[in-house]
Amino acid sequence: MRIFALSGSLRSASSNTAALRALASLAPPEVTVALYTGLGALPHFNADLDGDMPPAAVRALREAVGQADALIISSPEYARGIAGSLKNALDWLVGSDTFPGKPVAILNTSPRAQHADAHLRLTLSTMAAVLVPEADVTLPLIGTAMTADAIAADAQMSHALRNMLDALQKTVAG
Repeated sequence: MRIFALSGSLRSASSNTAALRALASLAPPEVTVALYTGLGALPHFNADLDGDMPPAAVRALREAVGQADALIISSPEYARGIAGSLKNALDWLVGSDTFPGKPVAILNTSPRAQHADAHLRLTLSTMAAVLVPEADVTLPLIGTAMTADAIAADAQMSHALRNMLDALQKTVAG
């Protein structure tokens, strides 16, 4: 199974990205977690550019999503909503035939980030994602500077991330 992992943060020390890296390190051999690293290279969404030949970064994003069996998305909360960079990526996926019907799990790195979580769910539902709530995870990373290795080494967090992967595998397997 191939999972496309998307962090909504551009920060190099992002807890969202660290959590997704930890998840990738915990994946069983039959699961590949591909962390998307092109978020900052996406142009601002412009429907005029979304014709027969959208920008190369957009084509790469859509191709990666199309190759995935499922997605895991993690977003920081900015001003009670999802990060603008993540919303921009999702806007580029709206006009794509690769996204609708994909199973999606949400990884939240702050129990207090309820507004971004709700906003993300609403956006994904509108985009025809298949939300997999039994695969969703909230990790208590707010105020910490935990690395991916530290997250993976934490017994409770690694257990939650493995359960996330297991729930997604079950959903994809049908």
